Amino acid sequence: MKVTVLGFGGAEIGIEGAAYPSVEILLNSALDAGMNAVDTAECYETSEEMIGKAIGQRRRDFFLFTKCGHASGFDLPDWNPRMLEMQIERSLQRLRVEYVDLLQIHSCSQALLEQGEVIEVVQNAKASGKTRFIGYSGDGTNAAYAIQTGVFDVLQTSVNIADQQVLDRVLPLAVERNMGVIAKRPIANAAWKTGKQPVDAYHHEYWRRLEELQYGFLQGDLPNAVSTALRFTLAQPGVTTAIVGTANPKRWAENARMLDTEPLDPVQIQAIRDRWRAVAKPDWVGQN
Repeated sequence: MKVTVLGFGGAEIGIEGAAYPSVEILLNSALDAGMNAVDTAECYETSEEMIGKAIGQRRRDFFLFTKCGHASGFDLPDWNPRMLEMQIERSLQRLRVEYVDLLQIHSCSQALLEQGEVIEVVQNAKASGKTRFIGYSGDGTNAAYAIQTGVFDVLQTSVNIADQQVLDRVLPLAVERNMGVIAKRPIANAAWKTGKQPVDAYHHEYWRRLEELQYGFLQGDLPNAVSTALRFTLAQPGVTTAIVGTANPKRWAENARMLDTEPLDPVQIQAIRDRWRAVAKPDWVGQN
């Protein structure tokens, strides 16, 4: 798959309850602008359905990724093989497609991966034509183990200015395997943007880390800070595409325009890495 540097992440439109008309505008305008990768998941509320309704008829214009694992409405446990099979079928129906380009195991633990049944379900989906490729979405030691199994084509993992342990411990393994790498949370959820702790607890860990890291570039103009953060992520060896999630039709285009500038100066990249190494604590692990 020859994917664009920026892809669309479908979490926000579902979890934040975005109105369908704005989602339709957002997705179609992004495709019209050349974006060709759309990522969603079984547990992102109405995300799969809205994506299917908005752009299902444009199937040839983009690569479609989804994830499986959390029961999300099924009366069976997470990771139950039968549940996974039903879930994959439901995702195809919601997305209004016969297959996805990438089916990812969604943040499954190493212990469950070692049992083999979860991996077998996605391998069977690939063999039966329900997906072209299979991947693992997750972080830390779980991601490292998933890579080392040798069965996955793609890794999706957190890579950003507040989440750099991955650069030393996980990405090199993916590069060795010649895997595609999708960077999630590529701007660290812009957790610094208001100067106050974000309301959403999901962003609190990055806020705390950035308060200690005190990157100078975060103190200035917000668009420039976001641009620097995004270009830092995209500069990391192995990263193929960054998934940007938003429910705001204007925001995706704004992020895309940030890449019209020059690649981030290697000196600044090194300064960000040096600051991380000087300040980061051992428990600053990858955030799911």
